[in-house]
Amino acid sequence: MEVITKTDLSLPLYARGKVRDTYDLGDKLLMITTDRLSAFDVVFPNGIPYKGIVLNEISNFWFKFTANIVPNHLLMKQDLDSSLKQYENVVKRRYILVKKAKPLAIECVVRGYLSGSGWKEYKENKTVCGIKLPDGLKESDQLPEPIFTPATKAQSGHDINISHEEAMKIVGRDNFEKVMEYSIKIYDAASKHANEKGILIADTKFEFGIFDDEIILIDEVLTPDSSRFWPKDVYQPGRPQKSFDKQFVRDYLERLNWNKQPPAPKLPEDIVKGTTERYIEAYERLTGDKFVR
Repeated sequence: MEVITKTDLSLPLYARGKVRDTYDLGDKLLMITTDRLSAFDVVFPNGIPYKGIVLNEISNFWFKFTANIVPNHLLMKQDLDSSLKQYENVVKRRYILVKKAKPLAIECVVRGYLSGSGWKEYKENKTVCGIKLPDGLKESDQLPEPIFTPATKAQSGHDINISHEEAMKIVGRDNFEKVMEYSIKIYDAASKHANEKGILIADTKFEFGIFDDEIILIDEVLTPDSSRFWPKDVYQPGRPQKSFDKQFVRDYLERLNWNKQPPAPKLPEDIVKGTTERYIEAYERLTGDKFVR
């Protein structure tokens, strides 16, 4: 399998994110998930084999799973037009055709467990993104209930956690209340499913957009890139957890003498291979399907 870290299609480029290349097809968008890996908001020079396919197919699974909760940007017709057939070898299993929604300018983060930046803040203030939490919680503890902690969407650099009030100023009160409700409902439903498959969803982030005056779910959903997935069978509060996501890469990078600024170091083969295997295991557990290499 060829590792694809960049696409150069003879089509108008709509956006190039850290992982996805999106092309403008006029009345719709062609979104392609590459094998690029970013950590600490820096893109790495070498890609992760199968990563783009795994992310795309997991997202498609969740888009269908959550369609009864919130509409999403997937178009009913996913077949490539004859004019796009020339790109089939590049985009196969990596692409989706989507509606041209206007993205809301916040990241919608839901946290069900105390980890990452939330744990760091809690140790200092007993809060996460300003939300007061009970005393005595340990690292990786399950929270009394999932909390909604929005963030700014940074085009470059780190996303910044913001308060509910700040988020309302950006997207408006009505939109804020709707995306918060959708986010919690999606998280609750997905967490129940994942739990049955042996995975704890510690936290995740969603993106929403406006299409035909309606809020819809866009971008990616509940992937190893946008979520912390922990194996349920070895979960133990009070310490960092093993994971099926790119925390494996972050842990490796924390051991390096790297300032987390570009250029990123090249990842060694064992870290690349380990990341591939973790992503594929997440796919197989969550979907119940064998991943086809």
